Amino acid sequence: MSLSLGERFALPALSSGRPLPTPFNPAQRRARRIVGHDMPDPRPADAFRDLRTQLLARAPSESMVVLVASVRRGSGGSFVATNLAAAIAMDESRSAILVDGNLRSPVLHERLGQEAGPGLVDFLEGRAELPAIVHPTALPRLWLVPAGARREASGELLSSARMRHLVEALRTSGERVTVVLDSAAVASAPDARIASQFADLSVLVAGYGRDTAAAVADAGAVFDPARLAGVVFNKVP
Repeated sequence: MSLSLGERFALPALSSGRPLPTPFNPAQRRARRIVGHDMPDPRPADAFRDLRTQLLARAPSESMVVLVASVRRGSGGSFVATNLAAAIAMDESRSAILVDGNLRSPVLHERLGQEAGPGLVDFLEGRAELPAIVHPTALPRLWLVPAGARREASGELLSSARMRHLVEALRTSGERVTVVLDSAAVASAPDARIASQFADLSVLVAGYGRDTAAAVADAGAVFDPARLAGVVFNKVP
């Protein structure tokens, strides 16, 4: 199955002929710090359900793109992006596509137990078509676009026409699809600011007791205020 720029992309078609991963059991999810319905302590799952509800209430349509970016590296942006996508996929009427846009330090394929394979960089550099980089995961209704090859000079790729096409194709790949785009930390690179132009809403992740109020304010200033949904404080005791 190939896809050229401008063609429509259908998420359900990816399941045809593909072996689907065995779903994570509760112990595997806990080991990977991924929320689920059956956690002994429901508070983490409830927190991400609440975040999901707030974002969906502000969505311009049934399908949307959410950017997640940390104030600085280590504040937990990838953790929040993964669990936001997992919380969305917990709703059986919705699907989530998690995109690893942190091209300098990609981790989402490891967090979701995926082997290294073609990903975002391969598509943006023209070596792979879109269906080849969207992978089913061990969480039902959650798909992953891994980063692919690591890139330090990532701004040009993220600002390209192929990136714009990718985001729009994923957004329109099915009914009630949410694309969660994980980005490099704001303090590390201009990637989050560049990628935010493709998002309906942006979420800033701050490390509780780690990122100062001034650092949070400076990071938030790079986003369009009308589309900055708010700040998530990670690692709250």
